Amino acid sequence: MAENKELTKVELQLMNVLWDIKEGFVNDILAELPEPKPAYNTVSTFMRILVSKDFVGYTSFGKSHRYYPLITREAYMDSYLTSVKNTFFRGSFASMISFFAEKEKLSSKEIKEIVEILDDNKNK
Repeated sequence: MAENKELTKVELQLMNVLWDIKEGFVNDILAELPEPKPAYNTVSTFMRILVSKDFVGYTSFGKSHRYYPLITREAYMDSYLTSVKNTFFRGSFASMISFFAEKEKLSSKEIKEIVEILDDNKNK
């Protein structure tokens, strides 16, 4: 699996499409991308890169490949956010939450929602 590997901005854009459509050929992925759309060969090259990074698998149909994700969006987010927490906040979830609370200028409603989520998780 693609643990501890990060996606580039373009790779993440392609993975988001693949997570949404579940599986698809390059043309299917291309159809979901915003304008201006990249060239077919560009998407094809990035899909091969994602395969080499173990984020994507494929089924061959002659010379065509139908791609599918090997990692869920949630698993990638978990790995990525854990890396951010460990890299920038010395592994402290409280420091990370404090940083975002200050930077995002959270409303009292948003803070209340976060506290409720934390309370719910504490009770599980």
